Amino acid sequence: MLALRCTAVAIVLSLLGTLSAAEPWQRHTIDNTSRGADGVRPLDVNGDGLPDLCTGWEEGGVIRVYLHPGQAKVKQPWPAVTVGKVKSPEDAVFMDVNGDGAFDVVSSCEGRQQTIFVHFAPSKPEDYLTPTAWKTEPIATSEKQTRWMFALPWQGEPGKTLELIAGSKAPNGAVGRFSRDDAGAWNWQKLTDAGWIMSLVPEDMNRDGHADLLYSDRKGKRRGVYWIDLASDPRSTAPKLIGGAAHEVLFLDVADLDQDEQRDVVCATYGDTLLWFRRKEAAPVFEQIEIPMPANTGTGKSVRVVDVNLDGQNDLVISCGNAGKKHGVMWMHKREGEWVAQPISGLEEGIKFDLLQLIDLDGDGDLDVLTCEERDNLGVIWYENPTR
Repeated sequence: MLALRCTAVAIVLSLLGTLSAAEPWQRHTIDNTSRGADGVRPLDVNGDGLPDLCTGWEEGGVIRVYLHPGQAKVKQPWPAVTVGKVKSPEDAVFMDVNGDGAFDVVSSCEGRQQTIFVHFAPSKPEDYLTPTAWKTEPIATSEKQTRWMFALPWQGEPGKTLELIAGSKAPNGAVGRFSRDDAGAWNWQKLTDAGWIMSLVPEDMNRDGHADLLYSDRKGKRRGVYWIDLASDPRSTAPKLIGGAAHEVLFLDVADLDQDEQRDVVCATYGDTLLWFRRKEAAPVFEQIEIPMPANTGTGKSVRVVDVNLDGQNDLVISCGNAGKKHGVMWMHKREGEWVAQPISGLEEGIKFDLLQLIDLDGDGDLDVLTCEERDNLGVIWYENPTR
């Protein structure tokens, strides 16, 4: 087994102080007509080269798909379809479940529902925005088993059957995979116990040419950031800890933050700290570095590593919960060795922001910020990057 080390003493970077007085970015609303938008996942489902979206509305109890309307209309509400109605959805993701070429949606539900559903898309492209053309079915082996939180379509190697990796939270919290047999029934294989799964990310951690499973577990005695080697002996899937066991870790990202040609892991925490797991060697060896959050912000929720202002240097984009009258979405860049924060959402709106996606939605060459907001009911929104 590869040795996996993480420095025992975290390195704390320079304190950040308050955010700058720069103006917030312009916000555009994709949809705010239900309640509790809870995470958004992108994929081009109609082959037009533009990102389409799906999301679950937790309090509204609906799963919706949004088709990118083209750059001329991207700042208006997007064409949408309600593909199914379920209770307490926490996540929705595109997946061609039945292999007919049309992208279905898989939703993960907690609360009393505690079931994963497949919302089967119509096979005719012209029917994609017709609600009655969609059909919802539960994955029988998931029903009433646990509170499902996140799912990831998984194909370890080209040509292999598409599976579904799923994570949940206590009671009976777990990470595992669903695979379909020849009769179409879903079989469940638990990989590990869990407390509260946040992220499931494919990443070749040991550089053997095969995707491994990287995940963050928020609660309980197993909390932290881990990876599982799914390419070797399937009977040997023991999670390997990267770090973060002393923190309540949330959504993570994988990227070369310091641009040293090593892919790092960056994770938000429920508090005032970001965790940067800086990869030191080709083998998965990491140094844990704490990056303080700016003052007057909410608690961390999601983080992404991108070049926000196109200066050739990687920056951090962060979303927060508990952000009433505080900064809920912001970005940070390095200046003279210190992290400097800039506003995106501002102070006046938004309380609970969610998973971030960085996409050039308006086609102007810079990355915009796509997210959801649940408590002020801003809904599915995006912030227009002013760089260009």
